[in-house]
Amino acid sequence: MTAERESTGRPRRTRPVSAFNVVLLAVAVLLVYIAGANLDRSVRAARADGTPGTFTAARLDCVQHPGHESCTCYGSYRSHDGAAERDQVYLYGGDRESCRIGEGTAAVDIGAANRVYGPEGSREWIFTVVLLVAGAALGVRSGLPVVAVLRRAGRHGT
Repeated sequence: MTAERESTGRPRRTRPVSAFNVVLLAVAVLLVYIAGANLDRSVRAARADGTPGTFTAARLDCVQHPGHESCTCYGSYRSHDGAAERDQVYLYGGDRESCRIGEGTAAVDIGAANRVYGPEGSREWIFTVVLLVAGAALGVRSGLPVVAVLRRAGRHGT
């Protein structure tokens, strides 16, 4: 440890930045990057802001878990104006009740690679915001010691 002098003349002990804080800071940056990259799409999905059309179910895959069932409804999407047609997409939030094979249902294409959304939108934005807040909080927690050491090093020319 190195000793510095505070304004009172007493020596102050400083600690170097731990590798743990550096790793936490890297994880924080990664979380903020991932959440930020998906923020626009999450907001559009929440508002069902996209090209309206019809999703036609072709297949329903369900998995039983203790206490609940999770289903994915696969099919094709066609925009109302006929300009966009997509196969092999799934309807976000589709379940056994809403996925009727061969029947069409209202859907919105927001530009996601492999899914479309119902006209009610989605709640994906909640997870995106949680990632963003967690990354920011982790960044502040792990970044403060790094910033403090960098400031001291810059102040003392080391």
